[in-house]
Amino acid sequence: MNPNQTTYQAKDFKSAQLVRWCPGCGDYGVLSSLHKAMADLGIAPHNTAVISGIGCSSRLPYYMNTYGFHTIHGRGAAIATGVKVANPRLSVWLATGDGDCLAIGGNHFIHAVRRNVDINILLMNNKIYGLTKGQYSPTSDRGFISKSSPYGTVEDPFRPAELALGARGRFFARTIDTDVKNSSAILLAAAKHKGTSVVEVILNCVIFNDGIYDGIIAREYRQEKTIFLRQGEKMIFGKDDQKGIVQDGFNLKAVTIGENGYTLENVLVHDATTSDPTLHLKLALMDGNELPVALGVIRNVEAPVYDEEIEKQIETVKTKKPGRNLRELLMSGDVWEVK
Repeated sequence: MNPNQTTYQAKDFKSAQLVRWCPGCGDYGVLSSLHKAMADLGIAPHNTAVISGIGCSSRLPYYMNTYGFHTIHGRGAAIATGVKVANPRLSVWLATGDGDCLAIGGNHFIHAVRRNVDINILLMNNKIYGLTKGQYSPTSDRGFISKSSPYGTVEDPFRPAELALGARGRFFARTIDTDVKNSSAILLAAAKHKGTSVVEVILNCVIFNDGIYDGIIAREYRQEKTIFLRQGEKMIFGKDDQKGIVQDGFNLKAVTIGENGYTLENVLVHDATTSDPTLHLKLALMDGNELPVALGVIRNVEAPVYDEEIEKQIETVKTKKPGRNLRELLMSGDVWEVK
């Protein structure tokens, strides 16, 4: 590949490694979406780094023709932070799963989000530990039966959006593993956002948690159970776009347009850029029961970026103390030589 190449195709980001996931795994769709998004972004593979922790999703760096680092369990966000601060010119991605990211990696995740480091976190949520053969994860539903909870879990799960926005997250989006077209567009938007972006992928594990999301994303339900949010557009959904989301006091409500006095004028317009996260959180927590699950870019707000602020601080200190380097610092003060 020409290092001066300015336009790319998805194949430019594919490694020669044989992709090894279970047949039918949702990770294949995510990988395809990421290849396309990176090509559309136009940043060279040698200026891109993909970091991961441990888990099925964390195999992803092997399948990228970029720099990659398969790190240790839960520490991907910390490593990605270090990579970005050390070389802010790199486009840095973190591939992680609900277990890797939100259990042992929970603190690293929330602090990366809080600091607003300019990294892109691709959180694949299949509500199970797949690599270690089917234990319940931090996102498994209460009562979920698994190898490590044979009588059902007695815990309430983390909701990734709630955790990300609670950590003062500025970018949160959600997509479906099989929706390559929209997933690529969402990943591109995440990459263009300055600061930490979190993209939750609703992902199917065909071996240990097959069909966990079918009641929401199966073809016969998807139009009624999900809503794709677009900036500046009305929040409408349904088979014939006959339903909408309206304000109901402090809550949200799904209504049929034209019934019970509700018109298109009553339907809310999506604004991902408003700084107040209240409505974004309400949208992100819709669960497919009374309200549809929200897909698309839910929150996209500008704020100071950690790695940029660190770089500015270093330059400011340099101007106040010019000419200092590591050797000078080591040799300053009381020193002596042994001969």
